[in-house]
Amino acid sequence: MNAWKLRLSMAGTLAIIFGLSTLVFAVVLTLAGIGLNLVTIGILVVIMNIGQWLLGPYLIGAIYKVRELKQAENPELYQTVENLSRKSGISTPKLMLAQIPLPNAFAYGSPLSGSRVAVTSGLLKSLDDGEVEAVIGHELGHLKHHDVQAMMVVSFLPSLFYFIGYSFMLSGIFGGGQAKKGGSNALLGLGFMAFSWVLTLFTLYLSRLREYYADKHSVSVVENGAEKLSTGLVTIVEESRRSGKQNRQQQKNITAFKALFIADPDRANADSAELHANRIADKKELLNQTLAKKPTQKDKFAEIFSTHPNIIKRLRALQEVS
Repeated sequence: MNAWKLRLSMAGTLAIIFGLSTLVFAVVLTLAGIGLNLVTIGILVVIMNIGQWLLGPYLIGAIYKVRELKQAENPELYQTVENLSRKSGISTPKLMLAQIPLPNAFAYGSPLSGSRVAVTSGLLKSLDDGEVEAVIGHELGHLKHHDVQAMMVVSFLPSLFYFIGYSFMLSGIFGGGQAKKGGSNALLGLGFMAFSWVLTLFTLYLSRLREYYADKHSVSVVENGAEKLSTGLVTIVEESRRSGKQNRQQQKNITAFKALFIADPDRANADSAELHANRIADKKELLNQTLAKKPTQKDKFAEIFSTHPNIIKRLRALQEVS
């Protein structure tokens, strides 16, 4: 998928998410007897999302035990972030260290916290310098494309409508009053909960698109970026699988914001199985074989419910833009 198609797909998906959300939110307020126009409804939605966006970085920092990584601690990595930020045409974000064993990285921030790029301690131990550089390039792509703001907003909306539906369900079952009205409220609640799942599918699709777009950015600013990012992703998948086997409860706790990660740790086992389907030990040789491999129908179905692209499709896309 080339750059202009990615931009068009992301813009169209955002338009669908916000359009459907505003429409259904208007229906909710109308049924609740609140006579508000669409402008007022839009303001309320914006206020709720801005609050979540502003506070999000502090919640992320607490969950992932994030601290600022000083220049003296890792001057080479610090210089890498500065150089790639300059190539990307953006201000240098704060470099953060997430003290968790899973190898991963993520970009986040808000006007209160500023832009930040975090690498995990597991990433620095597992990847070589070139692979880390490509991963940083990917995360800077998210900042350049404003993916952080977009995903913070759209990820909140499915939860909002699920809560509305759940409230209608409780009202219908335990609210008392006329049985007919109670049944209508329960049915309406099911409808809103179903809508939240539809909205979730669009959000997941947008998340996958932004991963492809950030990958392309890394290739554009990192020398030999396609190969470095590809081998980095393979390593992340393998190390996440091993780490997950050692401590599944810890992995469950730290994947609450997995949409921010460069790779989905919850899919590590499945991705690892796909990578090893050809029984090739050398990573570079494995990458060369991915161009000839096609995801199965099962893989395509599973991808619909994932925040990240199918690993084989993603590696093939990287090779195509190299």
